[in-house]
Amino acid sequence: MGFLGAALDLVLSQRCAGCDDAGGPLCAACAALLGGPARVCPPRPVPPGLPRPWAVAAYTGAVRQMIVAHKERGRTGLARSLGAGLAVAVRAAARDTEGPVLLVPVPSSRASVRRRGHDPTLRLAQVAAGETARAGTSVSAARAGASVSVARVLAHRRRVADQSGLTAAERAANLAGALTARRDLRGATVIVVDDVITTGATLAEAARALRAAGARVRAAAVVAATRRYGEGPGDPGHFR
Repeated sequence: MGFLGAALDLVLSQRCAGCDDAGGPLCAACAALLGGPARVCPPRPVPPGLPRPWAVAAYTGAVRQMIVAHKERGRTGLARSLGAGLAVAVRAAARDTEGPVLLVPVPSSRASVRRRGHDPTLRLAQVAAGETARAGTSVSAARAGASVSVARVLAHRRRVADQSGLTAAERAANLAGALTARRDLRGATVIVVDDVITTGATLAEAARALRAAGARVRAAAVVAATRRYGEGPGDPGHFR
């Protein structure tokens, strides 16, 4: 994290990133939104090759504010809470998996890392791996999933356009063939991680690149999913 980001986080930390009330960097009510339980939240339509996606919250309101503040506004102190939420999705995705699991974050471009001063998805993946390891010290948690570690193996092989405003089909075309794995992953069990799922195009492309390297992509795990994933209590993607 750069000096400017650290200073900004310190200045803004007295206000909650989710609701802007006092008691920051995150009030108890907003932090509770990241507590799960995790749910399967497939997009509509489902892009080809998308691994089963798990999320802990809807990408709206306070949750959206938290994620944007962490990613774009230098509030890197939010990584602990957001990463803990991601860990809930990771444990759900890894349930009943035997052996080690690699968490593979969707990579940020070099330009984005320079602009933001950090790689937000990598940071959340590292927190989620640590939280999962700590949870695994209990017998009940150990039975619920496999041990995990972070593998920074995906890279951009070409530039892509800004995804904002693109339709699902346009996003898929924009990302097709954009990622590559930097090492042989034969025999590895992988969960792809990101902060948000919208159309699923990014996660599908990440999964394609990992499978091309020989990985078994078990699932995807994110903090939040857009509202298109759950319209009511009977929908498997509905969040409270």
